[in-house]
Amino acid sequence: MLIIGIAGGSGSGKTTVVKKVMSSFSSHQVTIVSQDSYYKDNSHISLAERANINFDHPESIEFDLLVVHMKQLRAGKAIEEPVYDYITSTRMKETIHVEPNHVIIVEGILLFTDKRVRDLCDIKVFVDAEPDDRLIRIIERDMRERARTAQQVIERYALVKEMHVQFIEPTKRFVDIIIPQGGENKVAIDMLVATIKQKLLQENAQ
Repeated sequence: MLIIGIAGGSGSGKTTVVKKVMSSFSSHQVTIVSQDSYYKDNSHISLAERANINFDHPESIEFDLLVVHMKQLRAGKAIEEPVYDYITSTRMKETIHVEPNHVIIVEGILLFTDKRVRDLCDIKVFVDAEPDDRLIRIIERDMRERARTAQQVIERYALVKEMHVQFIEPTKRFVDIIIPQGGENKVAIDMLVATIKQKLLQENAQ
């Protein structure tokens, strides 16, 4: 089995990279696991407190569960991936049934801040982008998916930037591949696709 970790700052284009890579494969060949599904459930705190949650801090992620699930997939066992509701900042009751495959892609901004996750990844990829480009993508995404106004996103960006410098940017030193320009970097995406195809050919030949 090949586990590929894909990290990078918020709005760096990780999702676009994953989508472009997956356009060459089916869900029966490559399994996707999102770190965002593992945000801690905050149903035990008030709505006012939830509004102040720092989603760009490693402590917001239930890494223990993510590590357990990665190990289960590595062992060829299916998992029940959590479903997170960004509007209410709570974990939903339903889960997503995820089957293991020869290739697993795990993606998320804080992925490589946890050594256990890094150690479980055979290939570690960091998607890089200019801060201005990331800000534009963050504004578009948070307005579309998280019911925030542009002003709210801009006001929150100071914290996002601080967390990026403190936690995310330093994880570059752990990675095997850095992809500048995110989803626009066709050469790097083609390299990932070729690596996955090679792994699938090896598995099919066995």
